[in-house]
Amino acid sequence: QVHLVESGGGSVQSGGSLRLSCVASGLTLEHYGLGWFRQYPGKEREAVAWMTNYGGRTEYKDSVKGRFTISRDDAKNTVYLQMNDLGPEDTAVYYCNHPTVPWSWGQGTQVTVSS
Repeated sequence: QVHLVESGGGSVQSGGSLRLSCVASGLTLEHYGLGWFRQYPGKEREAVAWMTNYGGRTEYKDSVKGRFTISRDDAKNTVYLQMNDLGPEDTAVYYCNHPTVPWSWGQGTQVTVSS
């Protein structure tokens, strides 16, 4: 059973940065693509960044291009999301999961950006 644990969220001011981490267990991460999603209160989750397996191609939601960077350390079974130049519109709960066929969702990590 795949288990995902997100961490690294917090409260920052506009223009600040955060680095999110997602540790996966129950699988060998290098075989799988991974994505980061966020969810606003009362809204569906949306994908913001994703990466194919074996350290391949990355894709980003237009609103985060140039500000967010997804990376992975397969030796640690961990995926990261570096978020720079954060704005209030980035305030959400962030999750990681497979980009197209999700496993069970983790608890997420809250990111709050104040103006």
